[in-house]
Amino acid sequence: MNKKKRILLAPLDWGLGHATRCIPIANALEANGYEVVFAADGRPLNLLMQEFPKHHFIKLPGYEIRYPRNGNMAASMLWQLPKIMRGIKAERNALKEIIQDFEIDGVISDNRFGLYSEEVPCVFMSHQLRIQAPYFQNFIQRMNFKYIKKFDACWVPDDERHTLSGKLTSGITTPFPTKYIGTLSRFTKIEKKDSFEMLAIVSGPEPQRSIFEQKLRSQLKDKNALLVLGKPEKETDEVCGDLRIVSHLNGEELNQAMVDADIVISRSGYSTIMDLARVGKKAIFIPTPGQTEQTYLAEHFYKERIAFAMHQKDMNLELALEKSTSFNGFQVSEENTDWNSLFKLFEE
Repeated sequence: MNKKKRILLAPLDWGLGHATRCIPIANALEANGYEVVFAADGRPLNLLMQEFPKHHFIKLPGYEIRYPRNGNMAASMLWQLPKIMRGIKAERNALKEIIQDFEIDGVISDNRFGLYSEEVPCVFMSHQLRIQAPYFQNFIQRMNFKYIKKFDACWVPDDERHTLSGKLTSGITTPFPTKYIGTLSRFTKIEKKDSFEMLAIVSGPEPQRSIFEQKLRSQLKDKNALLVLGKPEKETDEVCGDLRIVSHLNGEELNQAMVDADIVISRSGYSTIMDLARVGKKAIFIPTPGQTEQTYLAEHFYKERIAFAMHQKDMNLELALEKSTSFNGFQVSEENTDWNSLFKLFEE
């Protein structure tokens, strides 16, 4: 009997979005006869261990980037560039040992720049071919492409003709093999089981994650709502009037909650946007302060009259709910990924 090829799947540790969009990839790999080994850290590692309890997991430290409490994320990233470079080098060294110790046959890296190798086929996945950095655009763009070129292919989780990512990926000529693989979501459009007013999802790195949580707790306390804190390592489940607060929901539970809610309040992270599109949902976006990608996406869908958006410092859910009635919400986006074609890379 031929041994199954073993693929390392490694999401970045900035929030949970990179991990959640790796779930459909892991399922597709297994459906096509591959074995999956996960490499992650922090909350993404906890989430994946809950979703795939019988799999191999490797604790692979991330870049430990700290989001600014105030100010521009692009400037903060430049300030922390030495730390990022050390993290990339550490990933590169760790991968050499992982390939040998776990007999890895291929790598799929979701935005982890150091996970490339000459020994096995390596894929870099990103929805940011054009990083939003208004003051350092050219420098950061060159750095981005410099590292992606070290991989055998770049997968873009979007539809090339009908993009959700807008100018983050459209109209760009890349100096490396690039495939638009379709949107990725672990969710499906299922039937409603219940009905409640709002689903609020907290996500992202600190300190902005906790600031967002406290604002939501304060403004949702008299609402018929479900607040998900994005803490898979905790076991919180409390009720305050009509508001239920939980630390985490598994994929099936969150899928159902998103379908049942009249509207979703969340960050404008790209993975969340793909989930909203998969189930066809209305949303209110509160982008992470200083995160230029989320700010762009929130503004983009606001201009398209798809989702209302406001800044965290001005957050007023009563006003947002009133304004959102004139927005259309996301149209249902079906899965259209050609997994057989993508996985041929690991057979070469």
